Amino acid sequence: MRIVNQHNRLGLITAAGVVDVNTASGGRFPSDPSAIFAQWRKFRQWALEAPDGPVTELDATALGPPVPRPPQVFAIGLNYRDHAAEAGLELPATPQVFTKFPGSVTGPTTTIDLPSAAVDFEAELVVVIGLPTRHVESENAWSHVAGLTIGQDLSDRVVQLKPPAPAQFSLGKSFAGFAPIGPVLVTPDEFADPDDLEIGCTLSGEQMQKARTSDFIFSIPDIIAYLSAVLPLFPGDLIFTGTPAGVGWAREPKRLITARDELLTYVENIGHMRHRFRDAPPSR
Repeated sequence: MRIVNQHNRLGLITAAGVVDVNTASGGRFPSDPSAIFAQWRKFRQWALEAPDGPVTELDATALGPPVPRPPQVFAIGLNYRDHAAEAGLELPATPQVFTKFPGSVTGPTTTIDLPSAAVDFEAELVVVIGLPTRHVESENAWSHVAGLTIGQDLSDRVVQLKPPAPAQFSLGKSFAGFAPIGPVLVTPDEFADPDDLEIGCTLSGEQMQKARTSDFIFSIPDIIAYLSAVLPLFPGDLIFTGTPAGVGWAREPKRLITARDELLTYVENIGHMRHRFRDAPPSR
């Protein structure tokens, strides 16, 4: 199952096009894409029964984030061995967790303001939680996942790393538009192996990152088990699962995002996001 937020309405992608969920269900399910996760099990069963309804064409320019208002947004640092190596850091013994604030979420084709000349890219696979999740064991974790989508953990490195300690990871990674996700949400059954997907990004046509999620240090089930042992995970929560090597800050010379760049981010069997940038207006 592949679902979208098209024209701010929840849509289900079928062979014929996009079915508007609220219309096709006779109002049983909401048009608000974020509201569907409270009814995820019932919605999934309905969607698997091939619902009939008016069909529109998929319009990539009209797609918003598949989860516009996530309750919580988690992110995992240093979850690829090659990224830890380029950062000059030891492999973590447990997942390294920070947060991105929900106000940073945007869609897959927006123009994003650059608050400084130190904004970096980080291609990520994003997990969307589908059920209330607390103290879940790894072997049961996939059953709590609504689906997977693409994300960018955009980061203002100056704000993130500015002394004194501790580093401001959450703030530096949460400017408006710094958590783009999309273009679709894909349920785990749509993948031959949801634990092994190609991921990468290009910046103005130049390949920057390319890896497979099978290179994770901590798998998606392990991350869900770890987080849910600490606090409840809510339907609609996002988990950014980490980025591979190739980030701009680690390059010599550094390659950071400018207002002239276009960033294309992709994950196998999900699609791609395409973002442009502009310099943020001076603060008043």
